[in-house]
Amino acid sequence: MTEITFLVQEAEEGGYTARALGKSIFTEGDTMIELKSNIKEAILCYFGDTDIPQLTHLHFV
Repeated sequence: MTEITFLVQEAEEGGYTARALGKSIFTEGDTMIELKSNIKEAILCYFGDTDIPQLTHLHFV
């Protein structure tokens, strides 16, 4: 896999949520900086050391 896309939304209680398309990856963060860091961590947890996407797209809805 060379890329992955996340749908990013503002959470009702504040902050942001991100859900990967086609993968069971979901994360959240209070700020955009925290969300981006959490997305990187979630990707590493999901893929481990194999087939880590080289490109991450954030699609804001």
